[in-house]
Amino acid sequence: MLPEKLALGEALVMVATKREERRLLVADDDRAFRETVVEILSPFFEVIDVPSGEEAIQVVESTAVDLALFDLNMNLLTGLDAIRWVRERQLEIPCILMSSEITIEIEDQARQLDAFSIIRKPPRRGHLLDTIHCALEI
Repeated sequence: MLPEKLALGEALVMVATKREERRLLVADDDRAFRETVVEILSPFFEVIDVPSGEEAIQVVESTAVDLALFDLNMNLLTGLDAIRWVRERQLEIPCILMSSEITIEIEDQARQLDAFSIIRKPPRRGHLLDTIHCALEI
């Protein structure tokens, strides 16, 4: 279920002071954006980054992933398609959709696919970390 609002307090960001033994997947076809997200997350988590939904699925099939962040608009396989694939296989991976173009329809589709949250691009560092920590229940 998508939360209406996530707490943006300092408490959750304060938790992110040491590296967690969690593996995150970041799938985004925008190389510069993907590298920025990896730079934010890598001090705290192991991060695997890929430029497509197809490669994201290959990672999920072969590697244990604790959370996945998917860009909405990728070539061939969208972020919603990737989340649908994860859910059809009944994998209990928290999925976060990222997009600069969030509409009510996209929110509805993400909610139906049980996405944990939608993050508007570009995210603020604290909001991104808070959302991930909430999804991982750290």
